[in-house]
Amino acid sequence: MALDEETPLVDHLEAGNQTVNHGRDIHILSLAFLLIFLAYGAAQNLQSTLNTDGDLGTISLGILYASFTVSSLFASSVVRKLGSKNALLLGTTGYWLYIAANLIPSWYTMVPASLYLGFAAAILWVGEGTYLTSTARSQANDHKLHEGTVIGHFNGEFWGIFAAHQLVGNLLTLALLKDGAEGGTSGTTLLFTVFLGSMTLGTVLMSFLKKRDGEETEGDRDSSFSFYTFVASLWEQVVTPLCDMRLLLIVPLIAFSGLQQAFVWAEFTKYYVQPFLGESGVGGAMAVYGVFDAICSLAAGRFTSGLTSITFIVSGGAFLQGGTLIWLLNYSEPTGVLRVVYPLLIAAIWGIGDGVLMTQLNALLAMLFKHNMEGTFAQLKLWQSASIAVVFFLSPYISLQTMLFLMLAALVLSLAGFLFLVLKVEKVFSNHAS
Repeated sequence: MALDEETPLVDHLEAGNQTVNHGRDIHILSLAFLLIFLAYGAAQNLQSTLNTDGDLGTISLGILYASFTVSSLFASSVVRKLGSKNALLLGTTGYWLYIAANLIPSWYTMVPASLYLGFAAAILWVGEGTYLTSTARSQANDHKLHEGTVIGHFNGEFWGIFAAHQLVGNLLTLALLKDGAEGGTSGTTLLFTVFLGSMTLGTVLMSFLKKRDGEETEGDRDSSFSFYTFVASLWEQVVTPLCDMRLLLIVPLIAFSGLQQAFVWAEFTKYYVQPFLGESGVGGAMAVYGVFDAICSLAAGRFTSGLTSITFIVSGGAFLQGGTLIWLLNYSEPTGVLRVVYPLLIAAIWGIGDGVLMTQLNALLAMLFKHNMEGTFAQLKLWQSASIAVVFFLSPYISLQTMLFLMLAALVLSLAGFLFLVLKVEKVFSNHAS
C-alpha cells in the first residue's frame, strides 16, 4: 500500500520489531554544526574589518573558497574511503586551525590555514550531506515512513539549527568585542579563545554520532588505492554526474545559492549596513539574518514532502529575493527610522531566501540522486564554493549596480532551469504511471 506523503514523522513501533529512532543522530549533528559554525561564521563576518593589513582578511577568504572549490573535485572519493562520520571528524580540524590562526593573524598563518580549511570544508560538507541523507533513509525504512517527508524534515531541522549560528555567533561578537582607541578593536583574543572552545565542544559532540551502514557501495571501502583507481573514482564522482541532464538543470540554482550567501557577506554589510548602522550594527543585522534563516529553514523543512512542495517553496523564495534585488537596484538613502528598518528588513528577507535554498536544494538532491550521494553533494559544494569565490575576487573590481544585475540575471536563469527540471521529471513520472 502506498504511503501518504504527509505521513507524520513519529516513531512507529510494530509488535515484535525493535526499531531505532535515528533522529538522535540528526539532533547531535545539528548541535555540533551549530557549535562549530557559530565560531567560524562570526569570524568570517569579521575578516574584512579585523584583518585589514593588505586586505589579508578578504584575500584569505578568496583563497579559502578557491581551495574549497578545487577540493570538492575529489572530496566524494575521500568521504567514500573514510565513511561519512570519519569525514565529518576530519573536516572539523580545518575550522579549528583557521580560528587558531586568527589569534596571530599574518600572511604566514592565515594563508596556509585558509588553504587547509578549503580542503577540510569540502570533506565536511560532503560528509554532512551523505550522513544526513543516509540517516533519513534509515529512519524512513525502519519506521515505514514516506522517504521524501523524512528527508525534508531532517533537512529542515539541520538547517534551522545550523542557521542559528549567525544569531549566537554575532551576539557573542557584540558582547566580547569592544571598540578601542583610535578606531582599534579590543577583546579579539578572548573572542577567538571562546570560539576555539565552542569548536572543540562541537567536535567532541560529533564523535558520538553512530556510523551509518550501507552508505558505500559494496567493495568501495576495501578497494586498494592506486592512481588509476583514484582517477576512475574522480571521473565517476565528478564528471559522470554532469552527464545527467537533471543535475545540469540544478547547477544554476546551486551556483545562485552560493552567490546570494557571498552577496550578504561581501556586499550587503558593506553598502547597506555599515553606512547606516555603523560597525556595531553589522553584528545586529547578521543576527536578524540568522534568526529568519533559522525560522524559515525549520518551516520549509516541515512543509517539504516531495517535488511539488519543493517547487512551490523554491519559487516563493526566488520571487521574494528577485523583488528585493529590484528594490536594491532602485535603492535610495533612507532617512529617519528607516535608516535602521530597511537594512534589518533586507537582512530578514535574505535570511528567508537562504533558508529556502539550503533546505530545498539538499532535499531535492537527496530525492533525485539516491545512488550517488557523495558525488551529488560534492557537486553541490563545488558549484556553491566556486560562486562564492567569484564574488570575493570580483567584488573589488565591479560596481554594486553591476553585481546586482548579475545576481538578478543568475536568479532568473536558475529559476528557469529548475522549473524546466520539474516539468521534465513530472513528465517522466506521468509516462511511467500510464
